[in-house]
Amino acid sequence: MTQLLVISAYLALLLGLALATSRLFRGTAKDYFLASHSIGPVMLLMSVFGTTMTAFALVGSTGEAYAGGIAVYGLVASWSGLIHTAVFFFVGIKLWAVGKRYGYLTQIQYFRARFESDAIGLLLFPILVGLVIPYLLTGLLGAGSVVQALTMGALPDVFPATGGAVPPAVSGLVISIVVLLYVFFGGLRGAAWANTAQTVVFLITGLITVYLISAKLGGAAAASRAVLELHPEKLMREGQVSQLLFFSYVFIPLSVGMFPHVFQHWLTARSASTFKLTVIAHPLFIFIVWAPCVLIGVWATAAVMPDGSFVVPVEHAPNSELALMVLKLTSPVVAGVLGAGILAAIMSSLDSQFLAISSIFTNDIVGHYMRRDTLSDRALINLGRGFVIVVVAVTYLFSLAEPRSVFTLAIWCFSGFSALFPLVFAAIYWRRATRAGAVASIVATAAIWLILFYDSGYGAQRGYLFLGALPAATMFFCSLVALVAVSFMTEPPSTKTVQKFFPNAEPTSAD
Repeated sequence: MTQLLVISAYLALLLGLALATSRLFRGTAKDYFLASHSIGPVMLLMSVFGTTMTAFALVGSTGEAYAGGIAVYGLVASWSGLIHTAVFFFVGIKLWAVGKRYGYLTQIQYFRARFESDAIGLLLFPILVGLVIPYLLTGLLGAGSVVQALTMGALPDVFPATGGAVPPAVSGLVISIVVLLYVFFGGLRGAAWANTAQTVVFLITGLITVYLISAKLGGAAAASRAVLELHPEKLMREGQVSQLLFFSYVFIPLSVGMFPHVFQHWLTARSASTFKLTVIAHPLFIFIVWAPCVLIGVWATAAVMPDGSFVVPVEHAPNSELALMVLKLTSPVVAGVLGAGILAAIMSSLDSQFLAISSIFTNDIVGHYMRRDTLSDRALINLGRGFVIVVVAVTYLFSLAEPRSVFTLAIWCFSGFSALFPLVFAAIYWRRATRAGAVASIVATAAIWLILFYDSGYGAQRGYLFLGALPAATMFFCSLVALVAVSFMTEPPSTKTVQKFFPNAEPTSAD
């Protein structure tokens, strides 16, 4: 009951912050969707990092480390630290400059203009939304598993079927409503403030978590020795992960370049120099979050209670490893605080994702085809709010289905976005990229993703590989080949478009 009360108090405080930041809302569509390009370096770092560190990074990484060992850090975190920073520098700053110059609010607006195609928006919209929904699902699944594990026995008369724990269906609904409220009233400015506060919370609680758990296990060295005695394979990479599989993980963090919510946060930056802190500090923050979660997952394989029972039993609910370690190895108050920190990381992603796809719907579907100039800012904001409600409802209903591994589901989501990375990179740096090439790239991504996702049992097959590598590698190269081949076979973009997006480029026949 203590954990439940602490978590409830945290959610109440978050709603209070939402109401406070809603007073800063300026009432315009630009402020609702982009915070009027007014976000400074610290808040940009916190909001971008917060929105990329999801249930995948906390709940998923712990669960994957429990199942596969410490190699998960090298597979995901090390690549992410390098690739995310490169993408922010080579893609994020460029898109911010173009977006601010021409007033773009979404990715689709940029791609429509860059590739001289109105139809590309209709093709991209369902794909982007379709990929974001499983990403949202990882958040609700992760939050549900954490709350259920932490509240065991709290309300036995209310939830007898779960041993008194708050079931995922209830916690998912409450968290969805909380996130919906501060996005509904504060827009992206409210989300940025909430993300900043929540990023601070989960960074601090993450460090506290690993310290307290390691102390309870006799120190980091003792906890690791116990793993070495019982499960030595959990501390080794050699023989566990092939070189091909290891290098195929490089494609996963490329997904950040095509996340709609990250694109939207990039556009909120006050100036190009605002990106400096994000580029420098992002890898450090990844280490601060991933290292404790992976260590806890590895230690969980050998952690035992005083009575000799394992802290994480062999038979346990999916995605509950982190919560069980926190629950059994810390005090109830501390467990509640750390549980709130885990939820902070999860919710700091949900809000931006909800807002991003509502922005796409409002500006690229309704606003574009109904002539945006005929709609008032209030009408656009209300459309965005309405679509947020729809997306939250759909995501919540999907979360009630059979649970999947948060890590596995997130990898599938990231794979689709990674396969679209050649599209955005070519749009920025290759003026010969054509409309037909862009369409071919998008179609190839969608087709290969659907085929491989079906072959994996819709994500049920954990550790699914194709030709010995992650599906992301196959999707990426199919998308890239389609883009380049079709672009060379079709007419280049018009001189007007080239001059618009490449003003300093010299026209050459070889281009």
